[in-house]
Amino acid sequence: MTITKAVTDVLNCTIHSIKSVIPIPLQISKPSMISNSYFHESIAVLIGMTGDIRGRIMIDGQEHVFARIGSAMFGMPLEGEMLESFSGELGNMIAGHLSTQVFQDGFSMDITPPTVMSGNSKVSGFDKAFRLPILLQDVGELTIILMVDQNV
Repeated sequence: MTITKAVTDVLNCTIHSIKSVIPIPLQISKPSMISNSYFHESIAVLIGMTGDIRGRIMIDGQEHVFARIGSAMFGMPLEGEMLESFSGELGNMIAGHLSTQVFQDGFSMDITPPTVMSGNSKVSGFDKAFRLPILLQDVGELTIILMVDQNV
């Protein structure tokens, strides 16, 4: 499998997963490539991918975006530790659905438990990554960062 095919398949499955998991109308913007470090400012969820497709997926957004998604999914406001826990679980649901989708496309992929990052941080250690902005209606923006290992 070429890296181009792996990235295309994972991005398409990620879009399908997000649409399946998040019950809010959304718009997907065109993906772009990142070749330097990525900076996130609020909450991000990092999940490793292993198997035929290896790398990491990061879901990045402001606290109020994760809080509004949680409110839409569970009907109650989330904050503090509950919001961080929900953010990790949202990432787990999206990545789990993604793993199932790529399996249906004929690839083996497992995911690692989510790591929730709060505050400002810099993510590096990748050759190339792909940024996929997602605008959630009346909520705000999530950014998906897909870091695929070169030796796929």
